[in-house]
Amino acid sequence: VQLQASGGGSVQAGGSLRLSCAASARTFRGYSVGWFRQITGKEREFVAALKWNSGNTVYADSVKGRFTISKDNAKSTVYLQLNSLKPEDTAVYYCSADPRIIHSNLGVPSAYNYWGQGTLVTVSS
Repeated sequence: VQLQASGGGSVQAGGSLRLSCAASARTFRGYSVGWFRQITGKEREFVAALKWNSGNTVYADSVKGRFTISKDNAKSTVYLQLNSLKPEDTAVYYCSADPRIIHSNLGVPSAYNYWGQGTLVTVSS
C-alpha cells in the first residue's frame, strides 16, 4: 500500500494542525497505522498508532492529551490532530502502516513496512 501524508505547516506554540494519511489502496482494513516523527540527526520517534479494525489507539507519553489519532472509514484516511503544539514538536512527521503488527510493537518503526513521504511541522515559540 502507498501512503500519502499531508497537513504539515508552520504554527506558533499553542496552535493546532491536522495531519492526514491516505491509503492508495483505498482501505486500511486489517492494518495498523502509525505516526512517527524525526528530527535531522535523531532516530525516528513514535507518536501514535491505531489499529484500523478495532479502533484501538496508543500514544507516546510526550503527546498524550495533546494529540489524537483517528480514522475516517469512508475516506480510508487516518488523521493526527495536533493541539497545544510546542516547539519541541517540530519535526518531519511520517505515517506508516502494516497488516502484521502485534500490539506491543506498535511503537517500533521497524515493525512497519509501508511509509509515507513525511510532512514537516514547525512550531515557533
